[in-house]
Amino acid sequence: MSVLVINEIKKLREIIKENRKEPKTIALVPTMGCLHEGHKSLIAKASSIADLTIVSVFVNPIQFCPGEDYDRYPRTLEADKDAAQSAGADIIFAPSVSEMYPNLQKFSDLTMVVPPYELTDIMCGKSRVGHFDGVETVVTKLFNIVQPDIACFGMKDIQQLFLIKKMVRDLNIPVEIIPCPLVREKNGLALSSRNKYLSDEDKVKALSISRSVFAIRDAYKAGIKETKKLFDTGLANLDKGVELEYLEFVDENTFKPVESVNQDTICAMAARVGNVRLIDNIILEV
Repeated sequence: MSVLVINEIKKLREIIKENRKEPKTIALVPTMGCLHEGHKSLIAKASSIADLTIVSVFVNPIQFCPGEDYDRYPRTLEADKDAAQSAGADIIFAPSVSEMYPNLQKFSDLTMVVPPYELTDIMCGKSRVGHFDGVETVVTKLFNIVQPDIACFGMKDIQQLFLIKKMVRDLNIPVEIIPCPLVREKNGLALSSRNKYLSDEDKVKALSISRSVFAIRDAYKAGIKETKKLFDTGLANLDKGVELEYLEFVDENTFKPVESVNQDTICAMAARVGNVRLIDNIILEV
């Protein structure tokens, strides 16, 4: 059976209502499309534990900051249908911007879900001011539209995952968040829709990002715990031409910076290769 593509909120709710007549578990996998093996792993996980798996495909304009790549972000719905179906999806929800944000003249008029400033003035939120406001707003809307029992999110966007889990707890949203492991290419590069932007030369440079976090992991396993020394290890492994945006060490449970790492520490990095911004992270474990 082919995956069903739905563009309207009303139609999706009608289908969900029909499915709710029986005791079915509904899973949501929120994406911006351009699906790759990382997304497919989320869909496969969702379909393994739910009776109905819905994949949203929506390039959300309010999470892009001025000057970012909203207009050129890859939109590949036809290919996404095949990818989602092969991974076990039942429905693709692919609304237009006007469907998600009707009668809106400017986004400053929109009621937003705003995470705590102290948790967004670090890492990705520091350079992408307002990004997580847009993420949490659209995810809340998707939760309200679908009302899923579970939702699967990848651990590549580790700050996003932490903030969404906190939002669900703080706002008493009845959905279980399922974290799913970061997926890498065979060469180690973290899978990302933005990898499509990389030239062959830039892709070689980008490999130094994963090489850097792996070197930090190995140094930690060798007994180095001071973040300054681990930072220097990571920096030493970055190729020239890779512009470091941040390399931070935060507690997995609080997301507060640490000076000495332990097995609850996340090492997270963002860097630019040419005009392409890439992120990676690793949880430091013995």
